[in-house]
Amino acid sequence: MTTTADVPIMVQRGAGPIEQRSGVSQWPRAIWHFCRRKPLGAIGGFIVVAMLLVAVFVDGAIVGSNTPILAPTGYNAQVFGEENLGPSIDHPMGTDRSGVDIFSRVLYGIRISALIGLGGVVIASLLSLFLGTVSGYFGGWIDTIIQRLVDIVLAIPPIILLIYSISVFAGRSGAYSRMAWITVIVGFIIAMGSARVIRGAAIATSNNQYVDAARTIGATNARIIVRHIVPNVIPIVIVLATVNVGAVILAEAAISFLGYGIPPPFPSLGGMLNIAGSSQFRAFPEQAIWPGVAIALLVYGFNMFGDALRDVLDPRLRGSR
Repeated sequence: MTTTADVPIMVQRGAGPIEQRSGVSQWPRAIWHFCRRKPLGAIGGFIVVAMLLVAVFVDGAIVGSNTPILAPTGYNAQVFGEENLGPSIDHPMGTDRSGVDIFSRVLYGIRISALIGLGGVVIASLLSLFLGTVSGYFGGWIDTIIQRLVDIVLAIPPIILLIYSISVFAGRSGAYSRMAWITVIVGFIIAMGSARVIRGAAIATSNNQYVDAARTIGATNARIIVRHIVPNVIPIVIVLATVNVGAVILAEAAISFLGYGIPPPFPSLGGMLNIAGSSQFRAFPEQAIWPGVAIALLVYGFNMFGDALRDVLDPRLRGSR
């Protein structure tokens, strides 16, 4: 006798064919499961999504307009007679010594942090993926040369290398040009550390039997790297990318605090921390607290989200809490 278990796809009790949900329809369930298993990671993911929304909709730049949307005013809209005000309904975070709304500048600063952070991580991910896979797969003198170059870059303190590179390549550049140079330089520095991690994963993958089988049937090195090595190291690249966004944001804030970042009047969270004069900071410390809190939340969000994502993507850690 045939039971319903023997007919896994067809009809049960006169109903139509069973619909198999897949793709986008499974996203809400997967997100809910992720939130239940990794609550801190879910909080970090919420912060990441909020940062992206603020970066896109702080004004109408996405449609070619400078009209503020989320921000109450423009990032450099001065109101004379309202300098150094405390928090109020009109100015939730107060105003600075120029009469500019701090809340608006923080929102615009988040956009700059998002652009540099995500742009730097994209550059770092692509470069580290190339260097790590090539170095780990080929080995020999190719591996030696690449790793010695990585050692040279890592031997120099990152902040010194970053300041020197910006001074050489972007010393007299405008705001947008300097932003692009900061993104490229930070991405290059971050890529050196990530390349070593990816190299280890590439070495482990290249020693598997299916890679030897691919060589035996005549597959080229390029095909083996693209079809077998890269797909196995992509989860590591994704996890490193989420964690490295926080590192890039901190690096941009550090150089902006030291005066080598985005020039004023363009808002930068690190530049807002650098209140000119110690007397200004002692009199109005909240003007530095708000951008500091924003930096801390962004870095915390990406670190928690990256840590949870690592647990989800790594089969050895999927049972962890």
